[in-house]
Amino acid sequence: MQAEIITIGDEILIGQITDTNSKWIAEQLNIIGVSVYQITSIQDEKEHIFKAIAEAEGNAEIIILTGGLGPTKDDITKHTLASYFNDELIFQEHIADHIKHLFAKINYAYTDMDLQQAMLPSKATILKNDWGTASGMWFEHNGKVIVSLPGVPNEMKGLMRDHVLTKLQESFHLPVIIHKTLLTYGMGESNVSRRIENWETNLPEMIKLAYLPSYGRLRLRLTAKGENKELLENSIAKEIEKLQKIIGDILVGFDETETIEEVINKLLTDKGQTLSIAESCTGGNIAKMITSVAGASNFFNGSLVAYSAKIKTDVLHISKKTIKDHTVISAEVVRKMALNSKKLFNTDYAIATTGNAGPTVDKSDKTVGVVFIAIASPNRVLIEEFNFGKPREKVILRASVKSLEMLRQEILKNT
Repeated sequence: MQAEIITIGDEILIGQITDTNSKWIAEQLNIIGVSVYQITSIQDEKEHIFKAIAEAEGNAEIIILTGGLGPTKDDITKHTLASYFNDELIFQEHIADHIKHLFAKINYAYTDMDLQQAMLPSKATILKNDWGTASGMWFEHNGKVIVSLPGVPNEMKGLMRDHVLTKLQESFHLPVIIHKTLLTYGMGESNVSRRIENWETNLPEMIKLAYLPSYGRLRLRLTAKGENKELLENSIAKEIEKLQKIIGDILVGFDETETIEEVINKLLTDKGQTLSIAESCTGGNIAKMITSVAGASNFFNGSLVAYSAKIKTDVLHISKKTIKDHTVISAEVVRKMALNSKKLFNTDYAIATTGNAGPTVDKSDKTVGVVFIAIASPNRVLIEEFNFGKPREKVILRASVKSLEMLRQEILKNT
């Protein structure tokens, strides 16, 4: 079963907003066994909408549109759909009452323009929007289902959850699709591929593997598709068990539930140990990642962004001589940063970073992309030098992820 998603709005095409709706819709459709054939963003213009729907009907059984359902004159989707289906707009009294109720709840006066939202195509099944004034519309045409939803994310999601997904499951016989994603750190895509080559070659036909790389981590997504849910679940569980034996040293967890930040949170919380951070080139990004997970206060004492040499000397108490002899981007300085952060915040572990994120070379002699990372543990200080290349954003993110990966390994060694 194929679907096509069409997002309508000039604001998407000029880069004013990011289309997050399509991603979410695609994920939800996949869960119920619908594959997305294509995602298209188009202008809020009649002929463009006509053309996009006609093409989508040739590609897929299900077409979902978002956007263009507001009360103002520039929102023309509703009128265009009525024209496309040789339909007319009629006043839906129950939708008008709903709109009036929404305004009464917030003690706000509605206008005639707001009530125009109750003018809807007669051939459509109307999907009442409990979160706004723009109703969803369900059309059936030439054996295809065309659904129009508002572009406001929370309104679109509410209509999808409460109406669209259920109606699709009732309307079509859909296969079972199961995804399981394993999260790995510390090894590149090509090296992982070589390591698991034999396992991948012998995967059952019903299971497909996808490599999903990003800075510092690699996700391995297993997808099983068929009619028998129990068979698919058992098959994918067996393959994951085999895979864990092959890549257990780099496997952090499952992407659905665990990130490396969450793994570190659990490890340190369970051990009753603490963490601090001293960041230079990463500019606080590691602390941001750590504190993005609920419960970080159980183990994270604090951090210092020691961006300048003066802060490194005045607050972290690194001698000017050490910096002069070795430069701020050096193993000697990052060692002191980690140890003195550990002491300053009174923690069991400390992370420290110093490097040149670019785009230009600073007063040190290190090229852009060079980063030193130190992990101070209860027993030792581990230091590694990396060259993460360019651009600046890549350096910061890869250094941050690598720092957490190194910390995880040190915690596990001390367990």
